[in-house]
Amino acid sequence: QVQLVESGGGLVQAGDSLRLSCAASGSTFSRYAMAWFRQAPGMEREFVAAIRRSGGVTAYADSVKGRFTMSRENAKNAVYLQLESLKPDDTAVYYCAASATLISSTLRTATAYPYWGQGTQVIVSS
Repeated sequence: QVQLVESGGGLVQAGDSLRLSCAASGSTFSRYAMAWFRQAPGMEREFVAAIRRSGGVTAYADSVKGRFTMSRENAKNAVYLQLESLKPDDTAVYYCAASATLISSTLRTATAYPYWGQGTQVIVSS
């Protein structure tokens, strides 16, 4: 079982950048496909990005493609989400998630990930 802790959120202005980090512990990190989701107030949790165990392939939501970049460092048991050109619509709690059994058809589905962090708040002011 893996434990996840996110960090790096904050209050920024539109157009600014942030780098979110997710530190993993408790299990062999390279076994897990990883993802970022976000949840805005009153909204359902939505997929942001995912990365395979090796880090070779990533997927992004259309709303963040070209602005956000997900990466991982298996040697450091960490994944990252670089947020560029932030917009007020990006305001949300950002969650890191992990799955050891993920298949391609479900990587954008929150229920496919059994392990979650506590989230880190990102607020983008206009």
